Amino acid sequence: MDATTDVLGPGYEAIELPLGEDAEGEVVATLVRRRGETRSRRAVLYLHGFVDYFFQRHLADFYVGLGYDFYALDLRKYGRSLRPHQTPNFVRSLSEYFPEIDEAVRIVRDVDGHDTLLLNGHSTGGLVAALWADRVRGRGLVDGLFLNSPWFDIAEPWPLRKAGAGLARVLGARFPTAKLPAGVSDLYPRSLHRDHDGEWEFDLGWKPLLGFPVRAGWLDAVRRGQLRLHRGLAIDVPVLVMASVRSVRPKPGVEGLTSADAVLDVEHMARYAPRLGPVVTLVRIEGGLHDLVLSAEPVRAQVFDQLGRWMRGYLPDTGISR
Repeated sequence: MDATTDVLGPGYEAIELPLGEDAEGEVVATLVRRRGETRSRRAVLYLHGFVDYFFQRHLADFYVGLGYDFYALDLRKYGRSLRPHQTPNFVRSLSEYFPEIDEAVRIVRDVDGHDTLLLNGHSTGGLVAALWADRVRGRGLVDGLFLNSPWFDIAEPWPLRKAGAGLARVLGARFPTAKLPAGVSDLYPRSLHRDHDGEWEFDLGWKPLLGFPVRAGWLDAVRRGQLRLHRGLAIDVPVLVMASVRSVRPKPGVEGLTSADAVLDVEHMARYAPRLGPVVTLVRIEGGLHDLVLSAEPVRAQVFDQLGRWMRGYLPDTGISR
């Protein structure tokens, strides 16, 4: 298992995880690692969302400051793991991500020797993290779950959700890579990137302002995962779900674009959080963006404060000492 210096520079390592081949050819995932200055038995594994990858250095800083080694997984066909022959961000089932999560957890626990593991998922990564945690319940592989604005339902009125899911199901069965007439507004990513209206630097090839096309097979995979969650999971570790207080439609000139979730419906997160398992905490963040840790400074400080409190209350041995 060879580690190289990551694109984020000194202090970050990248480990390529070979995953065999699929219909498009070779598949890999990439595990990013940042360890503290002294040995720790505690770690966190981060899963990104759609049209995304790990770039949030300050998130790693937060966890390392609490005495956790930090790991992030760029899933297959995303970010560091995207190859020229691949359809960006495409899978036909969310379970296709389970092998790289399994391998990442094996490295974190068995190779690097961590006893405590927090799984942190954002948006689509939050849905994937929940489904994975439910799958491995009873095996002691994870000690807690933090879901940052998880994608629990399609952010459209019920008739449009039903019609869109039906179209994705029918098209996905025969033409899985067909592009759907749906897209991601560039207003939210523009509000983040420092060359536009935000303060963050990220690779616009891996996280383009106009996103990647929404494919029928991919949306059908997401919908099947959401419906599985709606029926109820049985995650056997404490779960923290965090969401903004409100959502906003991303339209030019709309009020609140920089102080609300402009991607998903936060009421879906609140509605379905209790179906994750028996111990679920829901926290709503006033002024929070879709990726809560990318919110304005006073807001993200509140996010980290709430997260730190929850970790101290629910995870074993969360002091700073190592």
